[in-house]
Amino acid sequence: MRYLMLICGTSHDESKPLPSEPMDTATEAWVKEMDGRGVRLMGQRLRPASMATTIRVNDGEVLLTDGPFAETKEQILGFDLLECENLDEALEVAAKHPSARYGAIEVRPLWPFAGEES
Repeated sequence: MRYLMLICGTSHDESKPLPSEPMDTATEAWVKEMDGRGVRLMGQRLRPASMATTIRVNDGEVLLTDGPFAETKEQILGFDLLECENLDEALEVAAKHPSARYGAIEVRPLWPFAGEES
């Protein structure tokens, strides 16, 4: 089953200590492990929410707003698409991600495509 892992956090939460090893190094190790296990299908860091454009269509009119939809300190920093046997495995994979120690990771099952098993 496929799961989307949303990596949430702030650029730096002053209330939490900085990691002892650079996050990029720890994340690269996580990526290598999960790619080796065959559970990580893809993933990518996102640029800051300040670079987002929000789109709404009301009565056929396209409305664009620069910046994030909601004012919040925490934002989605990146994502990974996982293929796991079940939710327990997806949660185990997410808990190993370095960002789980400094932010939050949301894991959501994807709806299957037409013709796929759920």
